[in-house]
Amino acid sequence: MSTHEPPADRDGSPAPTGADSLSRSAVVSGPEPSPERQATPDGGPVPEQSEDEPEAAEKDGEDGESGGDGESEPGRSRSRDLLLLVGICLAALLLVNAFVARPFTVPSGSMEDTLQPGDRLIANQLAYAFGGHPRRGDIVVFDGVGSFLPEPAGQPGFWDNVRSVGRDLGLVPAGNTVYVKRVIGVGGDRVRSTGPGTPLTVNGVPVDETSYLAPGDQPSDVAFDVVVPPGELFVLGDHRSASRDSRDHLGEPGGGFVPEDKVIGRADWVVYPFSRLTGLDRPSAFTAVTGTGGHGDQG
Repeated sequence: MSTHEPPADRDGSPAPTGADSLSRSAVVSGPEPSPERQATPDGGPVPEQSEDEPEAAEKDGEDGESGGDGESEPGRSRSRDLLLLVGICLAALLLVNAFVARPFTVPSGSMEDTLQPGDRLIANQLAYAFGGHPRRGDIVVFDGVGSFLPEPAGQPGFWDNVRSVGRDLGLVPAGNTVYVKRVIGVGGDRVRSTGPGTPLTVNGVPVDETSYLAPGDQPSDVAFDVVVPPGELFVLGDHRSASRDSRDHLGEPGGGFVPEDKVIGRADWVVYPFSRLTGLDRPSAFTAVTGTGGHGDQG
């Protein structure tokens, strides 16, 4: 026998008693409805909630929380991807600086008007790779230690090696041991000057340097006559009256000649300031010069 109160009709009035009540209870079959099973507005019963539904709700809640984590996870993943991309770009830049092209700043006016102080240039480190050699007329960037500068006393220390690696990677400024000059003679060449008013001769051929010499400069104010040793270079600045170059080191150990293995790269481009953006092509001044130069025709 039921102990709960009879449900209210849809208009809110109490259910009828007596015979009507019996007839109603005769129509309804099955277990008596619980208080939670109220009639829906259209008179139908509210769907039963199984005992498993609370667990499902809890699972839904858990899924909701994990869903929130799932929404934040792509953000973390994008951050990791961004950091990875930045790391790859930095590694690629370091590799390019170390093995392909290195930026340098022109420190002085010794190469005017071709290069101005403060110009940023790019040295092509692959120009002489795979058996290539500097050619007459090339502008080269080189380490002057052992030719323009004396060799350091003693063995380099730990921090010297660290700085050297940093320079190779472009992380540390090149310092005052790096020079930029134009190649006038290569291994085997005879380079000669009789002083002011006369052009330089290479292997007996006069060289017309007017296309790159600084206005008003002589090819050389001093006389000299040298034969470039194999595997080395004779280099001069374009602003001859303001350049300390191979001429100034003729009587020193090494004779002012630059070993090819000290060449860092060929200066191929001026990239800054943008108003001076240009390529540094080899001039035609040496096309008439013949001779093997120790490693093939250099004309």
